[in-house]
Amino acid sequence: MAKLSGEDGLGPDLDLIYADAHLLVFDKPSGLLCVPGRGADKQDCLALRAQALYPDALVVHRVDMATSGLWLMARGGDMQKRLSRAFADRQVGKRYCAVVAGRLEMPSPSADAWALIDLPLAADWPNRPRRVVDRERGKPSQTRWRIFSPHPPGEGGGRGCTRLELEPITGRSHQLRVHLQALGHPILGDSLYAPPDVQARAPRLLLHATQLRLAHPFTGVPVAFASPAPF
Repeated sequence: MAKLSGEDGLGPDLDLIYADAHLLVFDKPSGLLCVPGRGADKQDCLALRAQALYPDALVVHRVDMATSGLWLMARGGDMQKRLSRAFADRQVGKRYCAVVAGRLEMPSPSADAWALIDLPLAADWPNRPRRVVDRERGKPSQTRWRIFSPHPPGEGGGRGCTRLELEPITGRSHQLRVHLQALGHPILGDSLYAPPDVQARAPRLLLHATQLRLAHPFTGVPVAFASPAPF
């Protein structure tokens, strides 16, 4: 599959990774909404920019405004149903890169070097859009994680932080951010869940969707897309 760059009027904030008659994959920048929000100042979003070029583009899943990386759209209602079902049935593999505060260690030896966070999440209604760990009313939420590097270079790097690879098993809102905060290692630059000193260590949330793997909704052939973290 050929990667398509931001040409033909796409602009620097609409990076098209892949396009065919059935689906689109974009590399979303941090700070851009996927879908319109409430208020006139929150109408600019990746979905509307995409639909200006591809009128049949439809939303299938969400990526937080502060998160960057891979985002997939369906072309037409039938493909939207198929892809939405694939996400709901956990048939889409997703991986992220994050840089967190502190030196995070694996809790115990693991054959595949992955550890599991299994903490139920619920809406924090007095403080929306925040989410909280809630063992009584929360929905089951699981995240696998492993260490990329204890002292990552680059943006937000240096000692006192850890670069992680994350694989959400479930897809709750803010799941990765809340799970890492619950471990005591919030993501650098996180304005919702990190304390002020951790927020200040990066100019943006250091969370990037790096991989998507799924069966193509029309052909059934496995496809994979990748985007390296910009930090």
